[in-house]
Amino acid sequence: MSYQEFLESSFLGNTGQEYLYALGVLVVALIFFKVFQFVIIKKLEKATKMTQTDVDDFLISLVKSVRPPFYFIISVYISLTSINTTPVMRKIINIMVLLVVVYEAVMILQKVIDYMVEKITKSEDGEEDKDKEIVKLLGNILKVVLWVIAALLVLANLGVNVTSAIAGLGIGGIAIAMAVKDVLSDMIASFAIFLDKPFKVGQSIKIGKDAGEVKRIGIRSTRIKTPQGEEMVVTNQDLTKARIQNFKRMEKRRVKQMIGVVYGLKSETLKDIPVWIKEIVDATENAEFSRAHFTTYGDFSLNFEIVYHIATDDYLMYMNAQQEINLAIYEKFEKEAVEFAYPTQTVIVEKA
Repeated sequence: MSYQEFLESSFLGNTGQEYLYALGVLVVALIFFKVFQFVIIKKLEKATKMTQTDVDDFLISLVKSVRPPFYFIISVYISLTSINTTPVMRKIINIMVLLVVVYEAVMILQKVIDYMVEKITKSEDGEEDKDKEIVKLLGNILKVVLWVIAALLVLANLGVNVTSAIAGLGIGGIAIAMAVKDVLSDMIASFAIFLDKPFKVGQSIKIGKDAGEVKRIGIRSTRIKTPQGEEMVVTNQDLTKARIQNFKRMEKRRVKQMIGVVYGLKSETLKDIPVWIKEIVDATENAEFSRAHFTTYGDFSLNFEIVYHIATDDYLMYMNAQQEINLAIYEKFEKEAVEFAYPTQTVIVEKA
């Protein structure tokens, strides 16, 4: 058969010339995709290295992650659009394209989820956040949802009735949710804790009458180390319902205390006591004086109310400053011969 006869011959509804044209389209498409992969992407990759942000680097990595079979299948699909094909062949090609496109789309979206999870679980200093497990779990759940949606999409395009499958998933999901209601409630609560961030690992909190340092925020529960050294486990559901005091977020701590001195002191000394206390508080690091007043006549003491603030969120520094002030007050009273009051009772006996 001569070349001219081949061009004019017909097979499966297409001439030899049309097959050659389709082959040419396939070759051109493959060359274009190769140039795109090894020339254009390489130049874009070099350009992204000059920028400070890593978003463009991530986008380039997404494009580079596309596998060669994707480009080949797309090239074949483009070439076959130029010739007549049988319905069976057309359906096979459409299914192949669908599978490849859906697979690559899911893989890219998974990388996007991983990128977002990594960004969220990184703190400002570059260290991984301690409650990253919650975000990673959410990311894994999203990946599973992606694959389920992709599978339903493929089945629907294959002519399968997915309505019953979706209904079955819904009924099964309700049954599972009812069986693990408490677990799901704790998981949802853990997401709420992560998003709202009422506290973080390493912070000191108080829940009702219990207090301690947060050691770990898990999927079901949060572990807190009490001042006595015990580990307290609290379900996340209970935490979201409780009133929580977060001591770490205190810019300063308020101290209010009463001091009682004995009756019999001179009025001038009573006037000096607030002045002494102010001088002592002002001389203490991180301490801010608020007030000191002679407030009440007690049963056995003259009572002074003292209020000041310790400008720190660190509990140890707060206690050290308070101790320093208390010792300084004691030393000052000792020097000025001012006695602290304690419960006493005077009995007066009259002779007949």
